[in-house]
This record gives sequence, C-alpha cells and structure tokens, in this order.
Amino acid sequence: MTQPFIVSSGIARHQGFAELAAKGPLTHLMLFTGVPVWLVTGYAETRALLAHPDVVRSPMDGPHRDQITAQLVNATEQHMLVVNPPDHTRLRKLVTAAFTRRRIEGLEPRIREIAAGLLDQMAAAGDGVDLVDAYSYPLPITVICELIGIPMRDREEFRRWSSVAVDASVHTPEEYVEAAGAIVGFIRDLIEDKREAPAEDLLSALIDARDGSDRLTEDELTSMVFLLLAAGHETTVNLITNGVHALLRRPDQLALLKAEPERLPAAVEEVLRYDGPLQAAIPYVAQAPIEIAGSRIEAGEVIVFALLPANRDGRKTDRPDELDITRPENAHLAFGHGIHHCLGAPLARLEGRIALGMLFDRFPDLRLAAPEQDPARGASLLMNSIRQLPVLL
Repeated sequence: MTQPFIVSSGIARHQGFAELAAKGPLTHLMLFTGVPVWLVTGYAETRALLAHPDVVRSPMDGPHRDQITAQLVNATEQHMLVVNPPDHTRLRKLVTAAFTRRRIEGLEPRIREIAAGLLDQMAAAGDGVDLVDAYSYPLPITVICELIGIPMRDREEFRRWSSVAVDASVHTPEEYVEAAGAIVGFIRDLIEDKREAPAEDLLSALIDARDGSDRLTEDELTSMVFLLLAAGHETTVNLITNGVHALLRRPDQLALLKAEPERLPAAVEEVLRYDGPLQAAIPYVAQAPIEIAGSRIEAGEVIVFALLPANRDGRKTDRPDELDITRPENAHLAFGHGIHHCLGAPLARLEGRIALGMLFDRFPDLRLAAPEQDPARGASLLMNSIRQLPVLL
C-alpha cells in the first residue's frame, strides 16, 4: 500500500496521474479519505471493468454515509447513477422517456440566446473578466435550470449548495448535510408546485413518466433532480472552461478551429479526452474476485476509475499529452462506459459546441490574462475543475 494519495492535488494533476499510470494500469493505494482502493488508470482496463458484471455500485458508496440520516440518503441516492440492475434498468427507462433527444435538440436556439446575452455582458464589463463567473458557470446552470423548470430567483443560492454536494468528500459532514438538506427541501417544494401546475419542462415530464403502472417514487424524483442539478451543470462548466484554457494554450489548434469551424465537434471531443470534466468516476466495488492486467481485485474491494489518465493512455492514443483537434479517431471515457454511461452526454456536447464556437467568434483576440501561470484546480475527488480563468477580451 502506498502513502495516502490525494486525488484532488492541484495544478500538477495530470503529472501526478501520469506518474501512477507509469507503474501500471492498476495501482493499489489509499485515498485521502482513508479508504484503500484500486485506482485504474489504463484505458482498456477501465473499459473492461466498467462493463464487467461483477463491478457494481456499493450501497455504502455515498458521502459521509455513517453520519447522515437514512431519510437524506434515500432522498439523494435513489437515482440511476448509484444503483445496480434491475433497479438501474427500471430507472433509466423511466428517465430516458422524459430526457429525450428531441427535448435536448430543441434547446439549441435557447442555449444560443443565453450565450449571446452572456457575451454581451462580458463585452460591457471591460477588457478583463473571469471566464468561469462570466460565462462557463452561468451558461450551463441557466440551461439546466430552465430545462428542469427552476425559477430564476433560486439559482444563485443553489450554486453554493451544489458546490458542496458535488464534492462532499472534501467538505465536513455538517457542511454536506446542510447543503444536501437544503437542496432536497427545495426540490420537494418544486415538485409540489409542478404537480399543481405542470409545465413544458423536464421535472413535469419526470413526474408524469410511466412504464405501464410503474412510475418514479418521491425519493427517486428528488434523487434524480438532485443528480441533474448537482452534477449535470458542474461537468459542463468544466468542459467549457477546460476547453477554452486548452485551446488558448495551443494557438495553432485554435487558429485551425477558427479557419475551419466545421472541426468544432471534433474539438469538443478532443477537449473531453485531453482535459475532461471528471478526473475520476464515482467509486465501484467488486462483488467477486477479478483477475485483470496481472492484478487480482478481491470481492468487496473498492475500484476508482481515473478517467484523466485513462484518456491519455499511450497504449490507446498516439501523442496522448498533445491537444490535436484533427485526430481521425478519438474514443474517450469522459462520459464513462457501460450501463452508467452519462445520459446527459448529448446536452453537454451541444452546450460545449455552442459555448466554444460563439465565444471565439465574438472575441477572436481572446487570450489568457496570465499565460505563464497554470490555473489552480479545485479540490475534489471527482471533478477536474479550474475555479478561475482570467482572460482578456
């Protein structure tokens, strides 16, 4: 067992993962939380294990589980990301019926409208802004809130709650209970409002979703909205911010994108591979012994999939540490793999394409305010976030 490993370590995040990956595709170590885990850094091993029938979610996976009430656990952890079949199959079918591709594609005009308004505000603010506060955060939080049906007045307060809920492991149990409890209470009030006055939004569709006589329970509803709010926007914030940072650091790639804007979808995929929004997936557990890559994972042992190094695995990708929007083949694991593959991936891709394309169109001379500095990454077990990105317009 190695010394405790802090997956949230700051600006040298990619370097730290690369050093671990150099030892092999699986490493047995201890997280900063005190939990021993198998950290999987190989691309092929990650795909194989995420699709393995004996790699499952654990009922004890949740944050601060020994210090929060059963009621709060049930209200936040009855969603499809943390349950196994057959419950996962049932929940995904019900949620997919509401979270349709047609609903997502219909958002494009509104996403462009929101982005245009934010870009106008940036232009009026002067030459220098923090991209996260001015653009990367307000765009996806506005989109997800409008998609679900959350009133504008509640969004800023929600930002404080969600930052704690998403990264519970780096906050105290008291902080997490306060934030999660506030979100649950807010969601329950919102559900009651939607039941009395349904609208053309996702929450109304989730309330009405049925498969024969089956429908989502109250805890499943609150859990699903909790997931969409807390995780659904944070990942897109990171996609936009990391994408802008990566492209500004590679002027040749940005120039190519500006000259050939049809490469925008490929650029988004390359950003997802090169510096994706998640550094690791929610932990899994082996329910039976598994032999892989010369290692033996015993039943009951925890598995953490390190998506950042897996996406830069040199056995899979040529020149993995270079940003190259012309890659002819760009398979990555930024949205996971297997039955828990991210349902919101089409929305994230759509927002990423719109956000990057409109930003560079509006501000063709956009540049980093401090190009010689690496921006600090936010402390997190899961997220790969840049908390501030000062830019000059």
